[in-house]
Amino acid sequence: MAIDLGVPIARQPGDNGLLGVPLLGDGAKQSKREFTSDSEVRWCPGCGDYAILAAVQGFMPELGVKRENVVCISGIGCSSRFPYYLDTYGLHSIHGRAPAIATGLAVSRPDLNVWVITGDGDALSIGGNHLIHALRRNVNLTILLFNNRIYGLTKGQYSPTSEPGKITKSTPLGSVDHPFNPVSLALGAEASFVARTMDSDRAHLTSVLRQAVAHRGSSLVEIYQNCPIFNDGAFDVLKDRDEAAARLIRLEHGQPIVFGPHGEKGVVRRPDGTLGIAAVADAGLGAVLRHDAELGDPSVQFALSRLDDPALSHVPVGVFRSVSRATYDDGVRAQIESARGAVAATDDDLAALIAGQDTWTVAG
Repeated sequence: MAIDLGVPIARQPGDNGLLGVPLLGDGAKQSKREFTSDSEVRWCPGCGDYAILAAVQGFMPELGVKRENVVCISGIGCSSRFPYYLDTYGLHSIHGRAPAIATGLAVSRPDLNVWVITGDGDALSIGGNHLIHALRRNVNLTILLFNNRIYGLTKGQYSPTSEPGKITKSTPLGSVDHPFNPVSLALGAEASFVARTMDSDRAHLTSVLRQAVAHRGSSLVEIYQNCPIFNDGAFDVLKDRDEAAARLIRLEHGQPIVFGPHGEKGVVRRPDGTLGIAAVADAGLGAVLRHDAELGDPSVQFALSRLDDPALSHVPVGVFRSVSRATYDDGVRAQIESARGAVAATDDDLAALIAGQDTWTVAG
């Protein structure tokens, strides 16, 4: 059923996440300055949020979308100050509820490009239920999950992604919790787009953001982000050139999954069906798994996410999954349009709407 959204169509259905969002016309261009607010940026010196903000502000003009058609919604946490620093519409909402508020906005306003900014505590603790259902429903949102493995705003308690044994103000003898893997969680909820990147890798971060925004449906991007005050150096091992080459597994759709300084290691399927790491020279390049982000069944993509561990021995980064399926907001709007059409076809619109098919008249 065709839906008249009442706004210019930016893309053809299925092309990307900007369907229905008005684009700039007449070759007009915007700059980073136009997406930078005059609010003083208040994060601790050295916080990874600065790098992410700069990347997003620099990337926004590429969308070709008017500032007034971009909305940034956040919950509570250091990352959730983001809406203050983007010169777009925004809402600093309540703890964990940003995906729920963003869902309502995406359903009611298809002319908007809606972002959710959240952190590992905000999204995976009090907001865990809202996050998984937004992903399950495939609401047309771009969700950036900043993961610093700590509660920063409330001064250093352990978070749902803190590694076992983590000594913090709330776990002085070490955490006994088992942490979430956000990518595994998203794939388990069958999110249609799931990716991971890092705050310090500007090129990779921007590349992943481009793909996330272009995706029609729920896009979740986990961003490893450093907290210099309460969890400094959590990801330093991935920022050292030699260590990064040995640990980072860069996923590229259609390519063999090899890594290491000389591509000497690869991801292979073990006899028990699980995935593991092997020397390419021993296993042979033909045995190395070729990454397919477009598989409808997320089982293999989930298995890839399980190569990661709290010690960061092997860390897959890039786009794990990118598949096309119906979005929740499109479905709701289609139902509304169908209902409007049915009511318009009756002689007495209001009476028919009120009475429906479940009323009767009692004779006097």
